[in-house]
Amino acid sequence: MRIRTALLAATCAMVLAQPLAAKELLTIDLVNEPTTLDPHMQWNPDSYYVYRNIFDNIVTRDNDGKIVPQVAESWEQISDTELALTIREGIKFHDGSDLTAEDVAFSVKRIIDPEFASPQLGQFNKITDARVEGDNKVVLVTDGPYPALLAQLVKLSVVPKAIVEEVGKDGFNANPIGSGPYKFGEQQRGVSVTLVRNDDYWGEKGEFEEAVFRAVPDAATRVANLKAGTSDLVVSLDSDLALQLENDPQVQLLTALTERVGFMGINTTREPLDDPELRKALAMAIDREGIVEGILGGGEKVVSQMATSAHFGYVEGIEPIPYDPEQAKQIVEAAGDAAKTKMEFATAPVFDQRIVQAIQQMLNDVGFNVEISMSDMATYLKTVQQPEQGSRPYLSFGRWSCACQDVDGVLFPLLHSGSNWSRVSNETIDEALETGRSSLDEQERLDAYKTVHQLVHDETLILPLYQAAALYGGAAELEWEPTANESLFLNRMSWKEQE
Repeated sequence: MRIRTALLAATCAMVLAQPLAAKELLTIDLVNEPTTLDPHMQWNPDSYYVYRNIFDNIVTRDNDGKIVPQVAESWEQISDTELALTIREGIKFHDGSDLTAEDVAFSVKRIIDPEFASPQLGQFNKITDARVEGDNKVVLVTDGPYPALLAQLVKLSVVPKAIVEEVGKDGFNANPIGSGPYKFGEQQRGVSVTLVRNDDYWGEKGEFEEAVFRAVPDAATRVANLKAGTSDLVVSLDSDLALQLENDPQVQLLTALTERVGFMGINTTREPLDDPELRKALAMAIDREGIVEGILGGGEKVVSQMATSAHFGYVEGIEPIPYDPEQAKQIVEAAGDAAKTKMEFATAPVFDQRIVQAIQQMLNDVGFNVEISMSDMATYLKTVQQPEQGSRPYLSFGRWSCACQDVDGVLFPLLHSGSNWSRVSNETIDEALETGRSSLDEQERLDAYKTVHQLVHDETLILPLYQAAALYGGAAELEWEPTANESLFLNRMSWKEQE
């Protein structure tokens, strides 16, 4: 049931000027408005922050990173290719209807349907079927063994079959109905999304009656809002802005080292970046230590592979390509006119533009001709996923997290030739990735991922830069523990008045 009372509309209109008491209303400043509220579509931070509170997932992670029950109260691997889920009874969607095994099976089939074209398809396409058995069992069938399945199900939200089929994809995105601790209230395009507490929630209920997520692209404005008390939590801070919070007793800095990897995407299918020597020059031109220590300064770490030590599939012994601008310049000069091709470097406001600008300068200093292309997040995502490789930008800046802590969720979408994110076509990598996501032998998986990491390094197919730290600013009264998967679970937040 869509919530559109006159009182709520008035509250939304007034939120920027006069917020309610903090225990009633929590105000969160994001960078952008969500590009979607449909959990089976884009999986970007500004969307995920909001819709994850509207929906329950098949399983979830606790604050320690352990996979724990949610819609599925238990599970059993009944064969190499079948996982049986026992669906929790007593869960209701926000319209009052029961969440059933049919809804779970429908949600799985929806996200794996190629015609639905979910950008998350590459992380779930090992699932071939979801069948209902009895009143509360769903059996997931995979194309061969799939050891990362449970880790991936952490991200799979359950939607109501009857409502989605009735209103269609666009209608559901405009008025999402889930079973989570908060209900969709109102969206003011370009301004805010308001959620209302679900007082009938089956699990741990939220403390705040309402939460408003505002789009505030300018980071300095987000900090100013926090210090002025017009927001309670702000995301995506950099170390310079974080310093402004240190001596203010009304606010606090909240940090967590994440499983997200900052990287530079390289379109290896376009000239001149189909030349591995020029790609090597790209890598040698970039001072990753300088970026981490001189720009970021928030606890980030240089990485040499598209993984962190928190991921299964991280391997020891992969050394980073050394920073050597002089050798990079020699390679560029030897390449002649090809290296001077004007190359678009795609980015979006959610990313730290200090890093993007520094990389551009480093690349141009050795002779490349790199031009930054800034767009809103929705446009950026469409651009880097263009069906035709030749239409995708030469370079892009990104920060990737699968929130699954298994490198299958990172490497497969970014590197497998069949993924709409990939700008790589390499049969050896494809085979190794397929082994990594299908073998139940942990050592065989690790060996496969070592092959991938080494080839990525040797051929400079993508350039990992750093393990990201998430920096948030919060009101002093906010009690909340940031986690590696960067979720903003409203029902895990509380408010304690200062003495």
